[in-house]
Amino acid sequence: MNISDPLGDMLTRIRNAQMRGMSKVVTPSSKLRIRVLEVLIDEGFIRGFTEVEKDGHKNIEIELKYYEGQPVISEIKRVSKPGRRVYSSVSDIPLVRNGLGISILSTSKGVMSDNAARSENVGGEVLCRVF
Repeated sequence: MNISDPLGDMLTRIRNAQMRGMSKVVTPSSKLRIRVLEVLIDEGFIRGFTEVEKDGHKNIEIELKYYEGQPVISEIKRVSKPGRRVYSSVSDIPLVRNGLGISILSTSKGVMSDNAARSENVGGEVLCRVF
């Protein structure tokens, strides 16, 4: 099956799994998805992930994180979409909920959170917002 927006598909799978209270969710593997998941782990939004192979296809099994029965991620939203790319310079990177959430950016130095992009002094494509 062809997916026109693989990252948006992964974010939707995470959102849907947390609404159902699932502890794990499986999504097809790609380098961009792995980089975004590494940022989510570093920022404490998910427990972790493992790459698994099933029927010759690589998949990622994501372990979701809950606190007192509620999902840690209350909002996860795609910003830059295939039909409309959103770029931001380092001075224009928006704060998410006054700094309580993060934006994930794809920069020339790799995929990183908005705080890391400010400290590296690089801008880039705003992939998603997480709160």
